[in-house]
Amino acid sequence: MTLEQAIDIRRSRRKYIPKPLEPFIAEKLRALAEEYSKAGNIRIELVLNNGGAFRGLRKSYGMFSGVEHYAGFVANKNDVEAIERLGYYGELFMLHAVALGLGTCWVGGSFDRKDCPFALSGDEMVMCTITLGYTQEQNSMRERLIYGITHRKTKSAEEMTQADAPAPNWFMAGMRAVQKAPSAVNRQPVVFSYIGGKVKAAIPDIKNTGAVLDLGIAKLHFELGAGGGIWRFGNGGEYNRLCCG
Repeated sequence: MTLEQAIDIRRSRRKYIPKPLEPFIAEKLRALAEEYSKAGNIRIELVLNNGGAFRGLRKSYGMFSGVEHYAGFVANKNDVEAIERLGYYGELFMLHAVALGLGTCWVGGSFDRKDCPFALSGDEMVMCTITLGYTQEQNSMRERLIYGITHRKTKSAEEMTQADAPAPNWFMAGMRAVQKAPSAVNRQPVVFSYIGGKVKAAIPDIKNTGAVLDLGIAKLHFELGAGGGIWRFGNGGEYNRLCCG
């Protein structure tokens, strides 16, 4: 399965079958966590067979069950660009997990940070996690209920775009992938501009940690949908497609 195909089938899953991951999947996830930690100058900590941070109503508000595996994403809480990179590389990590056949879900607050087995220093913080594991083929009734409560109508590509000329097909393909990107309460705060032939992405409030994560996630989806390229990190960062047409 390609990452583009993973975008199409990814759904937030909150009910897991509590069993160990297949060894080859666990090893692949470890390798990805190490690779993207280095690439993004961030910390991706893989936790297997230890779901303590998600056990009990007090910690997960009853939104998750059966969680035994997850990835924790650690960064300096005051480093906005590092938090954006968590979103970008975290979503890349997640899509690989989906391609491996796992259920996943971004989790910003419904877990107990104190029970995450990570050594933190200075201003480091567990900014978010991604749950990982095997799930039933269909969403459970509880998952469907939570989806109905938390989900908003997906914005159109036009609602997330500013342009001074008709955008090329590759730009619109990127925006279709952005529409499928996970976002906190599906707010989809990222606006992509196509002005003077240049593509940029920005959010209105860089003090909103969730929106900053969404910025990184949305940039990754656009890049995959548009057929490749390189983003400059930072609010208003520019996209270089590296090709023509």
